[in-house]
Amino acid sequence: MEFRIERSALTEAVAWAARVLPVRSPVPVLGGLLLDTEGGRLRVSGLDYEASARIDVEAAEILRPGKVLVMGRRLLDICKVLPDGPVECAVEGSRFTVSGDGARFGLSVLPLADYPALPSLPQVRGAVDAAEFAAAVADVAVAAGRDDTLPALTGIRLGLDGETGTMTLAATDRYRFAVRTLPWKAAAGDPGSDGGADVIVSARRLTEIARSLGRSGLVSVALDAGSAGFEHAGMRTTVRLLEGRLPRHDKLFALESPAVAVVDRARLVEAVKRVSVVADGDSPVQMSFSAADNSVLLQAGYEDDVASQRLPATLEGAREMTVAFNPGYLADALASFDEPALRLLLMGAGQRAMITGESQPDTHRHLLMSVKPPLM
Repeated sequence: MEFRIERSALTEAVAWAARVLPVRSPVPVLGGLLLDTEGGRLRVSGLDYEASARIDVEAAEILRPGKVLVMGRRLLDICKVLPDGPVECAVEGSRFTVSGDGARFGLSVLPLADYPALPSLPQVRGAVDAAEFAAAVADVAVAAGRDDTLPALTGIRLGLDGETGTMTLAATDRYRFAVRTLPWKAAAGDPGSDGGADVIVSARRLTEIARSLGRSGLVSVALDAGSAGFEHAGMRTTVRLLEGRLPRHDKLFALESPAVAVVDRARLVEAVKRVSVVADGDSPVQMSFSAADNSVLLQAGYEDDVASQRLPATLEGAREMTVAFNPGYLADALASFDEPALRLLLMGAGQRAMITGESQPDTHRHLLMSVKPPLM
């Protein structure tokens, strides 16, 4: 094998494929990246037991086609320090060499025969806008659990409905629940387009995938009984599905006759951040809404260590309403929105509360449990 390529193109390809490599593995070859120059282009692939990644890039010149397996993270470290400009790569005996502008590196070659075959892409079920998909995954991922003893809660529900052309993403850690819907287009002739699909994908993996696939064009979504796959602009990745199901959000999100407050999002984000400085541990941030003077008073802290800020806000459905939230959960929820104004649907202290955008309240919803207001 021998080829020439720009350093930036090689670095980007190696970095993208190396995302899935295990940090530690009892199987050394799983730390490797497979470089393949068959067919006049460079293909870089990697995998572990949960995910795989493959990317195709144009090489400047393929001098000798072939394949080689080398340690992926070491190759990435080398790519990062190479001088800018063209790079020459070649297999020389049991060594893979990388050189450019006078700098030269050598890497041991791993045994190709021991490397498992990459999983194939599942059946393509449809496509979704890359930018909208990345934003939607980020919106709900903040609510995913971190406790690996409850694997399903560490995932994001991916629901596909071909009849309505809707993709639903949802995540919960039992204390909060985020749901985001976006349009998608089912593949023609997809046998699952009528019945749809409902699976759970690791939130960490799906976040990495969504961030890495680019911000323009369409992402193909593929599913089978055990894995999900995504393909975009020469990049292809698969990830094993998580077992189990998330709780359905339909009944949880049905709030009867709530009071509705509307607040400027940017000002509320800053106010929560400001008063949370004195919120030790998980002590809550209290929000007291008043219809009489169209305001909300944010307060946090106890005794002499307190902070407060008043903001303009409208309130309908009640003359006054006081609720309190875990400051971290509240900050995460508010930061996941980008609309100028937010609607807060409030049932009272210790009850469910819903945050939505004012202009599109049904596409992005974040449910929080209100806690008992502190004694100020």
